[in-house]
Amino acid sequence: MPVFYTPIPQNLRLGLAYVSGSVFTHNRTQDSGDGQTCAAAHEIVSHLPLQMLLYFNVFYFPVWWVSEVLMLELKFYLLPSYYQFLLVTGMVLFTVSECLRLYLGYVGNLKEKVPELASFWLLSFLFQLPIVLFFLLDEGIIILPLERAVHIVYLLFILGEVLTAFLALKVMTRKLTLQFHLRQFSDLEASQQI
Repeated sequence: MPVFYTPIPQNLRLGLAYVSGSVFTHNRTQDSGDGQTCAAAHEIVSHLPLQMLLYFNVFYFPVWWVSEVLMLELKFYLLPSYYQFLLVTGMVLFTVSECLRLYLGYVGNLKEKVPELASFWLLSFLFQLPIVLFFLLDEGIIILPLERAVHIVYLLFILGEVLTAFLALKVMTRKLTLQFHLRQFSDLEASQQI
């Protein structure tokens, strides 16, 4: 299996895998009535709705960015200096984290990597969502009609991605847990045959 570069350090990846495994996994066994077969451990669990949202978000982000920069240029000198600083800082942070967020979403979903997908979910929920809500709801920044429209669409993208990424994480962690248990049983059988 090829190794792919990920910007997340190894110790952070392991921590995110542990946390997402404990949050998103329902640990049920065969005798509890919710058993799963060995075939479920080998099926692909990439989440199509999440991938579709990510795909369209990649194309919408430049449109959002250009319109936001144009609207910021129009109203920049009408704003108090602290709002100028907040908007410029918000745009820079949003742009950098959005590129990282979309990359992590693609890698996490398509390669079925739980730490990357968990990082995507955390960036979406704890970082991008508050910034978009600030851009959309703070009337002190003189919200223009085009700005309101593009922010509402972006808010819908982020809310949809948060929901679908949560569902994808549940499915992926369930699959990885099943693979882990099957690997333990195959190791046990191999050691008994020796």
